[in-house]
Amino acid sequence: MPEDLLDEQLSRSEHRAQPELLMPHAVLARTAADLAAKYEGVVSRQTVERCVFESYTALRRTSRVHAHLTTLAGRFAADRLRALAQSDGSVPKDVPEVLFVCVQNAGRSQMAAGLLTHHAAGRVHVRSAGSAPAHSINPTVVEAMTEIGVDMGTQYPKPLTDDVVAAADVVVAMGCGDACPIYPGKRYLDWTVADPPGPSPRRGSRDPRRS
Repeated sequence: MPEDLLDEQLSRSEHRAQPELLMPHAVLARTAADLAAKYEGVVSRQTVERCVFESYTALRRTSRVHAHLTTLAGRFAADRLRALAQSDGSVPKDVPEVLFVCVQNAGRSQMAAGLLTHHAAGRVHVRSAGSAPAHSINPTVVEAMTEIGVDMGTQYPKPLTDDVVAAADVVVAMGCGDACPIYPGKRYLDWTVADPPGPSPRRGSRDPRRS
């Protein structure tokens, strides 16, 4: 069977299994309405709608599988809106905010964020992002983190956005060059941490704290 025909059949099958793929605009509009109600008086409805649809577009650009993409876009937009409200003082910060940034947000930054979230136990709020995000998290990272009791099942690569940088108190860059915008009053750290290996794990690369 020709590859293009196979891709078309797979796409149709995916759409039948996930009806929201046939009407992402309607799903995203409902998400935007819910978030607009949550942030009424804090963030304008227009800003909320733009954030939701931009988040969907950004994730779709790098994702290979579009099932559940509207759900991920809603989560991504909700986190960005919270960051936006925090950065302008509309929503107070209960704990310090730390942002880890690497290139693909598929290895180093995900591991660092997962480890800090796990060990901080709510005393720090952690985000991660990538300057050029991959389509999925490195499976070696997921396996290695699972082995030490850190669940990565709900995580996904996210693009770097100004709002999460503006909300951070500490920004930790890992090989992403000058991708992070500079805001006054923040602490910027540059960590030299090798990217985790691919499908064949190497124990020495599993814990960023040892690098």
